[in-house]
Amino acid sequence: MQQLALDFGLAPLPSLDNFVVAGNEAALAHVRLWAHNPLRAPVPTYLWGEGGCGKTHLLRAVAATLRNQGERVGWLDATTWHPPVFEEAWSVVLLDDCHLFTAEQQAAAFNWFVNAQTPAQGRARWVLAAGALPPADLALREDLRTRLGWGQVYQLHALAEDQRRAVLRRAADERGVHLSDEVMAFMLNRFSRDLSSLMQLLEHLDRFAMRTQRAITIPLIKSMLENE
Repeated sequence: MQQLALDFGLAPLPSLDNFVVAGNEAALAHVRLWAHNPLRAPVPTYLWGEGGCGKTHLLRAVAATLRNQGERVGWLDATTWHPPVFEEAWSVVLLDDCHLFTAEQQAAAFNWFVNAQTPAQGRARWVLAAGALPPADLALREDLRTRLGWGQVYQLHALAEDQRRAVLRRAADERGVHLSDEVMAFMLNRFSRDLSSLMQLLEHLDRFAMRTQRAITIPLIKSMLENE
């Protein structure tokens, strides 16, 4: 069954606090320690796992945390068609969806990595990267692939079905929203299953139900999709 992507506007901003940690405690602890430690050691870190396991969430959360501290970050993902040159003002280099990088993006990522880890002057910077596969299995240029595996490597695990249900149920309860088992199954089977998208869907369902003065049912969801 094809899952639907939602386009209701901006999803809740990723943060280290709203990352659902189940099964990924070690990775979150490492990332949190680095992001909040001004004396952090710039050992490169690589996160890998299937889609929806939280890789991009953690990278965006780190970017937001550091920007809130007044620092600048370098961000490169598969949608950055013409990557800029490395900037000395960056305090961290973030590389997302490395497995999708084009030749141009790979060249930029390698350049950023080298400049961050072995700068001509000043202190070294942290490199936090993510991809769908472990470094050894990435179909990338050899010099970049090997460097991505230099430091700490963590596999992120997607939530199991019962964990997704529990998170969705808890979020609904916190809003005072009743979701029947039928509605929850429909949401999990018909829409993108990453938690950010599910939370976004729940928020819009709650608003639509309040506006229309109706309970959240499958017909209501279909009506919302037709009218929003």
